[in-house]
Amino acid sequence: MARGLITLLTDFGTGSHYVAVMKGVILGINPAARIVDVTHAVPPQDVRQGAWLLAEAARWFPPETVHAAVVDPGVGTQRRLVYAGIAGQHFVAPDNGLLSLVARRSPPERLITLAEPRYWLPEVSATFHGRDIIAPVAAWLSRGLEPDLLGPPQVSLTPCEWPEVIQVPGTVEGCVQSVDSFGNLITNITAEMLRDAPRDERVRIECEEHETLGIYRTYADQPPQTLIALIGSSGFLELAVVNDNAAKLLGLGRGAVVRVRW
Repeated sequence: MARGLITLLTDFGTGSHYVAVMKGVILGINPAARIVDVTHAVPPQDVRQGAWLLAEAARWFPPETVHAAVVDPGVGTQRRLVYAGIAGQHFVAPDNGLLSLVARRSPPERLITLAEPRYWLPEVSATFHGRDIIAPVAAWLSRGLEPDLLGPPQVSLTPCEWPEVIQVPGTVEGCVQSVDSFGNLITNITAEMLRDAPRDERVRIECEEHETLGIYRTYADQPPQTLIALIGSSGFLELAVVNDNAAKLLGLGRGAVVRVRW
């Protein structure tokens, strides 16, 4: 169990004081809290990228972890803030699609609209709900607060559109879902989808006008500056340029179509 463990994911940027402000609020309510930064480099207002990064990180944390996520272009509007109990963990976020991928991988056990101001800061700004609502709610949850006290039950989460992978015999077509800090192009094609594909040069991987042959085990299996395909640590097919930045060199990013043929 991870009582007292809180993760933070935001689009605030690495040079922002807003992250420290949220941590200050959390520690003011639970001085024993352990806070882990997932990332604060989500592109501004990019809910889909935030959802991807949150889903990738959350599955490695122990039960009872509280995940506080803030990518909130609709802050101050009528959009809801939500608590979600998913896979034994606690999530607090805007209900704008930010939890859609986490919930897609494991259906929520409990959804609650944040509506009880007793667990917020006394004054709530229209432009910083991360500080005034999400951070204090996360801190109270880390102290063992019963989630049902946060507000009324909610039926469903706001959805987010996720591209589907097309599978036919001998071909799998997906797209680049994320670009990591090394410039590697991470697709939405899983290792399971490629279970029947060979790993040698009989398999062709195409990404827009670029292509490579074979699916390798590690980056060092090809010479520097070579475009390579491999199954990354998260279990997804990715494209990389050995010892370089594939996204910059190829001029590609999220949404680029990727086809695997054999």
